[in-house]
Amino acid sequence: MTVTDEKTVRRAVAAAAIGNVTEWYDFGVYAYLVPVITHVFFSDLPQSVAVLYAFATFAVSFLVRPIGGLIFGTLGDRIGRTKVLSMTVILMAAGTFVLGLLPSYAAIGISAPLLVIFVRIIQGLSTGGEYGGAMTFIAEYSSDRRRGFFGSWLEFGTLTGYAMGASLVTILTIALPHEAMLSWGWRLPFLLSLPLGIAGLYLRLKLEETPAFKTMLAESEAREGTSAGEGLRQLFADHWRTMLLAGGIIIAWNVTNYLLTSYVPTYLTTTLPASGHAGISEEASNLLQIVVLLLLMVVITFLGTLSDRFGRRRVLLVGCAGLIVLGLPSVLLLRSGGIATTFIGLMVMGLSLVCFSAVAPSTLPAMFPTHIRYGGLSVTFNIFVSAFGGTTAIVVSGLVLATGNLDFPGYYLIGAGVLGAICAYLMKETAGKPLPGCHPAVTTEEEARELR
Repeated sequence: MTVTDEKTVRRAVAAAAIGNVTEWYDFGVYAYLVPVITHVFFSDLPQSVAVLYAFATFAVSFLVRPIGGLIFGTLGDRIGRTKVLSMTVILMAAGTFVLGLLPSYAAIGISAPLLVIFVRIIQGLSTGGEYGGAMTFIAEYSSDRRRGFFGSWLEFGTLTGYAMGASLVTILTIALPHEAMLSWGWRLPFLLSLPLGIAGLYLRLKLEETPAFKTMLAESEAREGTSAGEGLRQLFADHWRTMLLAGGIIIAWNVTNYLLTSYVPTYLTTTLPASGHAGISEEASNLLQIVVLLLLMVVITFLGTLSDRFGRRRVLLVGCAGLIVLGLPSVLLLRSGGIATTFIGLMVMGLSLVCFSAVAPSTLPAMFPTHIRYGGLSVTFNIFVSAFGGTTAIVVSGLVLATGNLDFPGYYLIGAGVLGAICAYLMKETAGKPLPGCHPAVTTEEEARELR
């Protein structure tokens, strides 16, 4: 058995979560600056088309994420989790920092949006190896009975990073004149990402390899992990069913996630007013979303603990039921234009989302064996996130623009919920059980003696 040290586990969780803070700080900043980015980098286009281009630029990074997952994931199975995660966190932060230095369309013309696309590609490659590795890292450090609780802290980092980015943009929007925001103010949030990346690098370099990876190396005659080619062959030949089940959960989770965090801010402040609906002000939209994120931060670790006690599948199925039953009503509430009803609509989406966010980081790593966990999880996660999650904003925005039907976000949530429910029902329960290919992990020697 593996006896985990509580202090080491907490340090590992903090080191993994700060990468998520860095990643989602960038997402929060970008999502809330879409109206500004359309002026800075797509100033020669009509407003509705410029918004679509801004979302397309955001989605570009997701096209290369599977490549990043393949490169960094398989590398993580060979040389170790810690080394690779140290690379990805600094690459992510550096990409966000460089984005804040780019010249505008007015300064260099078409080269400006092309440079944005190039930076987003670099960010996509690094992010492709980040999240699967972070899930693996926490799961392999945690004890079997508390994996849900510790895994939920990874998404606590997501909410923290997004709230930080959104809050900073909101403060700047309120404090600075519109001309100053368009000129230089939008750059500040991107430039401030570098300290986060440096902090994440420091924390990760201070940690040893995960117990599961060290055990795998000790039991391997070659003293190294699975080769990239062999790992991929095993993944697609032997674990394709696992990939599909994990993919359905990933789709339900990330469609909800990116709809709420990337599309809804623009839906409230640009799409609804352009369609003749009341909508709400940009400042009110930003503040409401921040409040929702803060409330979700309160409950997310509680749900992670519940999943340790009652099982992952039950919590996931509750989230799917929320999308199916309340997905469309939540969008209708957003369309009403009132502050109170908008907040309720956002909160309904958020509560469905948090059921996935609290449980998926401990569920998904437990579906893959140790020798291909980092690579298999990274490839699977990024294939489905790239195809369905990162494209949510541009697909929904395009459907609304093409049809004029403002209810498409609700239909999208319902479809994601149905798919997620099917896969959650078919998956095996993993709560309280050792990771595949790992020894049982406990928190104390007394617990080890009880299990013997």
